[in-house]
Amino acid sequence: MACCRPLGFLIGLPFALLSLSLSCIGALLFIFLSILSCICPCCVCVAILISFSINLVKLPIDVIIWFTDMIPF
Repeated sequence: MACCRPLGFLIGLPFALLSLSLSCIGALLFIFLSILSCICPCCVCVAILISFSINLVKLPIDVIIWFTDMIPF
C-alpha cells in the first residue's frame, strides 16, 4: 500500500521541474543520436550516449520518488 506524502511532493516539485527541462534535452539528444546511429552504426559511443539520454528522460520521475522517500512517516 502506497503512503500519501504530499509534503515530499511539494518540496520536490521545483527540482522535478528542473529535471523536466533536462528530460526535454535528453529527448532531443535521443532523437539526434538515434539518427546518427542509423547513419553510422559502428559508433559504440553513440549507444552509450543514447542510454544516457534515456536516463535523462526518466529523471523527473526518479526525482519525485526520491524526494517522497526521504520524508519520514
